Amino acid sequence: MRFQNTAILSLGSNMGNRLENLQWAIDTIHTKIATVTAVSGIYENPAFGFEGDDFYNCAIVVNTAKTASQLLSELLAAELEGGRTRSATERHTSRTIDIDIIAFNNEVINEEHLHIPHPRMHLRNFVLYPLRDVAHDWIHPILKLDVNALIAQSGDTGRCEFVLQLPAPLAGLRPHTFNYIAIEGNIGAGKTTLAGKISEDFNAKLILERFADNPFLPKFYKDQARYAFSLEMSFLADRYQQLTDDLAQFDLFRDFVVADYHIFKSLIFSKVTLSEDEYRLYRKLFDIMYKEMHRPGLYVYLYQTTERLLHHIKQRGRSYEQDMKAEYLESINQGYLDYIKSQAGLNVLIIDVTDRDFVHRQEDYIWLLEQINSKVI
Repeated sequence: MRFQNTAILSLGSNMGNRLENLQWAIDTIHTKIATVTAVSGIYENPAFGFEGDDFYNCAIVVNTAKTASQLLSELLAAELEGGRTRSATERHTSRTIDIDIIAFNNEVINEEHLHIPHPRMHLRNFVLYPLRDVAHDWIHPILKLDVNALIAQSGDTGRCEFVLQLPAPLAGLRPHTFNYIAIEGNIGAGKTTLAGKISEDFNAKLILERFADNPFLPKFYKDQARYAFSLEMSFLADRYQQLTDDLAQFDLFRDFVVADYHIFKSLIFSKVTLSEDEYRLYRKLFDIMYKEMHRPGLYVYLYQTTERLLHHIKQRGRSYEQDMKAEYLESINQGYLDYIKSQAGLNVLIIDVTDRDFVHRQEDYIWLLEQINSKVI
């Protein structure tokens, strides 16, 4: 399951302060358009196809929920902001900043103003050398050749020299410090989306709650009194089994673990849905299991107002959620907050995302990452 698209961009500049132009473009893309997860070295090469000053070129990898067309539109706007003037008659001219989409997932796109992979990328070492830095195992979806094979066959004998390495914007963020991050929130708060984005941007092992497989959930929303205990016991058993298994399996290829829930959510929901006698029995079983559970290094609670939650629930369109009452969501939220306040040993970060859209607004996502990073000691 992928939460974002991955694109590789080629950046170039041969006017003004070339290094500052590239750094500005990287920062602008990262904070306003798409998350920059990797930055290649800077390479210098002569102007190609016209007389002009030497270029600085680099490649970056970005993650985004945008389509290729949406990404192109925003990159063109960034070029304009960076002083790029496009000529209707001249393809090769000097420029303050040039941004091209080299690849978008493994897709082949041929539209009037968008061709992916870039049709001439395999002929240009100033594109291929930086590409090798950030995606050495990338395979051209049409030519079926890796980057090294493309370089060997490019026919480009022009000078292309490494100059220096710029850091990736995410380098200053260290969520891996916590080893295990649990992201929680009320129904519709965006916890799964945020966990998915973080896992893809920071190379984390992702644990998602398997709520869709629970046969009691649709029945519960129709008749809560009848199915509440069966539902909560089913959730508790499944969450315990999943977290025990997934946290015990160390993944050598991932830097840390991020989950869109922690097992104590079972206690929150059960206190709201169960009768007093049922809850006492449930709590005894929960306490036995909880003693054996690995605690997250950071627990993030995403808070949203009930009005916003209901809007999100309606938007995502799950049929069994559409009759959910505001009172139910408010009781769940209060249960979370009461429990969090009672847990002295839990490293908790409560973030109000009511007025934030970290899916469609890159600025809000970067802000949220910075909130999480503020908890790093």
